[in-house]
Amino acid sequence: MSAARTWRQFGEGPLSRITSRVYILLVVELLLLLTTLPGLLPMLLLGRDPSNLPLAALLLVPVGPALSAALYALRHQRADLTDLRPATVFWRGYRANLSGVLRVWVPTLLWLTVLAVNLAYRGAVGLPSWWAVPLVLLAVGVTLCAANALVITSLFGFRTRDVLRLAVHFLVRTPGVTVGNALLLAAAAAVTAVFSEAVLAMLGSVAVLAFLRVSDPMVRLIQKEFTR
Repeated sequence: MSAARTWRQFGEGPLSRITSRVYILLVVELLLLLTTLPGLLPMLLLGRDPSNLPLAALLLVPVGPALSAALYALRHQRADLTDLRPATVFWRGYRANLSGVLRVWVPTLLWLTVLAVNLAYRGAVGLPSWWAVPLVLLAVGVTLCAANALVITSLFGFRTRDVLRLAVHFLVRTPGVTVGNALLLAAAAAVTAVFSEAVLAMLGSVAVLAFLRVSDPMVRLIQKEFTR
């Protein structure tokens, strides 16, 4: 009895909680790299030429399910040293959310690819230079809606059309989440531009945790108003 009480106290202390969080992040990071490596390795070899945009979109397909599984794992894993199973939770989320995430992620990549190609070749197709502004704004809007949809699909069991409606709805209703995701998107773009996709991938679990924390107000509202 005394030994069990001592272990329980050890597992509930501040240092233990920090240790468990670091362990969870490390495991999730390794699994993120494992599930995205088939696409990320060829991405590193691609030149940053607009003609490679469709291929880059194809290589990014595995990233969506991996991010979803990481969101699920970080949301559902208990910070308890006596019950740490982040890998099990990650794979459970990966399997459960795979089809739903792909129904959101693949159309998002298609939309962003079309917008990026039109932006890159606007001169060749005769679009005036001012078209760059609405194209960029539309791409940002699509990305922010997709971010909301990714969180909702990862943590809830709604139908795809309901996920999309909620994603657009909370884009306006929770402006703090929208601004926070925009800042995370800008930071990710800056890291990729200054360094490379590899550096961003190495920070994957930390970025997903920040994404989850930013989206928490939206998640709480959905739990309160749209679930029983």
